[in-house]
Amino acid sequence: MKKITSLTILALCCITMAAQERQAIWSEKKMPDKQEHQIAAMTDVSGKADFNPDEYRIPYLEWYEAPPADKHTGGCMILISGGSYQNCCDVGLIRKWKEYFTGLGFQCVNFVYRTPRPVGLPIYQSAWEDGQRAVRLVRKEAKKRGFDPEKIGVISMSAGSHLGLLLATSSQTAAYERIDRTDDIPCHINWAIINAPAYGTTDSELGTPSTRQGYGSDVKLSTVFKFDEKTCPISLHHGGLDPYSPYTSTLVYRQLRKMKVPAELHLFPDKGHGAFGLERGAEFMRQLGFMGEPENSVALMDRYASDDARGDYEKSDIWPEGKMPDPQENQCIPYMEWHMPKVLKTKAIQIIYSGGSYNGNDPDGFEVTPVRRYLNEKGMAVVTIKYRTPRPAAPLAKHTTAWQDLQRAIRIVRSEAEKRGLDPNRIGIMGSSAGGHLTLMGVTSSKHDSYLKIDAIDKLPCNVQWGIGIYPAYALTDGLEKPNAQGGNEDDAILAPEFSFDLDTAPMLFIHGDSDGWAAMNSVKTWEKMQQMGIQSELHTLVKQGHCFQRKALPGTGSYTFMDRIWEFLTAKGFNK
Repeated sequence: MKKITSLTILALCCITMAAQERQAIWSEKKMPDKQEHQIAAMTDVSGKADFNPDEYRIPYLEWYEAPPADKHTGGCMILISGGSYQNCCDVGLIRKWKEYFTGLGFQCVNFVYRTPRPVGLPIYQSAWEDGQRAVRLVRKEAKKRGFDPEKIGVISMSAGSHLGLLLATSSQTAAYERIDRTDDIPCHINWAIINAPAYGTTDSELGTPSTRQGYGSDVKLSTVFKFDEKTCPISLHHGGLDPYSPYTSTLVYRQLRKMKVPAELHLFPDKGHGAFGLERGAEFMRQLGFMGEPENSVALMDRYASDDARGDYEKSDIWPEGKMPDPQENQCIPYMEWHMPKVLKTKAIQIIYSGGSYNGNDPDGFEVTPVRRYLNEKGMAVVTIKYRTPRPAAPLAKHTTAWQDLQRAIRIVRSEAEKRGLDPNRIGIMGSSAGGHLTLMGVTSSKHDSYLKIDAIDKLPCNVQWGIGIYPAYALTDGLEKPNAQGGNEDDAILAPEFSFDLDTAPMLFIHGDSDGWAAMNSVKTWEKMQQMGIQSELHTLVKQGHCFQRKALPGTGSYTFMDRIWEFLTAKGFNK
């Protein structure tokens, strides 16, 4: 039998690469930290009976067909599989990502790095070396393949997302010594979509699931991520039940916010280890301008201008005459409105109210009416509330009378649900800004009465089954009255003391602008607290979006599609059955 030499192997690899649009990342003799047990192959190849590992020692780029010229965005997506740094196993994901992003107009390339883990080195070391070299080669290919060398993004999974974070945050740290002129090309990337990053916290960085679920006084973000000056915008996607803790993503997001690097965080309740929210990644890229010239923004009230889906309507006072607690001469009279759909499709009830700094609130404005109409179209009953504003006089806290109104309104809704064909135990609340703070009060503190009982209705519980917080304000101690002084990022910015987080605390959906002065960390730190309590909540932050992000929004971005997150949350949790 003819002996297979190293040169023969290299020649075979080059022939294979040429036939498959493959490009070797290293020459065999110059590959750093070469180890004989390592290969570079996807598991659909390495799992074949006739697989010859000696033909797959060199990591490679696998270039796919270019997108149609009329769709080409001028960008490139590098696709990175996970596999615990033991293999490259995400064959299906790579195929899905390739089809999806090619369809959106991106040149796609699969990056296959060395596995299994190197011996005597950090578990990521050889993959990181391959990754930095791969980015340089992709940038070198830009002119030839018709994309912009500064429009290179990454999408990744699991261990591949640990590698993706290294590429996104640490390009100014050399993973290997220079070997040729290709290494003079920069190896930074321009954006990243990071799914379920593994090994990111100190209780997992040696290559295990998070031994303390990624939180605790002795658990930090791994220091392998340098967060240098070339750190790029990142969209982080993580399941709430992932054993490779979602705290990796919240901690990375916090660091990006400290650096004022645009970012998104998408946390999916009741999901384990996996890649979720691909469309959210595309919306992130569109908002950042990587998909070409953006369309004009559209006013939300213009999109939902009709009450055609509403059936019966009824308005009533929240308090019996003379029974309202803590009356204030300067405050409006609170009331509630029932908006029944023409076609009832669920027995669930959504209560909605606006923000307004606790100095005013508008049940007919953009924070309430469009969502009410959207849910009526879905066949869901909606109750809107006008709560008491402006703020009550001292010594009452700014939210006290509004909280009283909310607790009473929930009890009234519960008392009337059955006669309207609805479920008294499927009630959710939703508010924006100060109304988001009020939602946190309603969700976390229902076992604490805000007023003395006045009648039989007040014997009913005022807990809810879910909450929806849209850019909640006042939730952290660095922003109890004004926008968050520290952006909510520092450890001493803690949750406001009025939230009890009692035993009836319900799961929540949070949607928040990443650039909001009433910082997104209001939502993130509340999500973290609920996670610690074992409550699976959902969270989405929106890149480059501030307060009132939904008033006018760019089509195809998260601020435009945010109401779909509400329905998806209700569906996933089974509330809207």
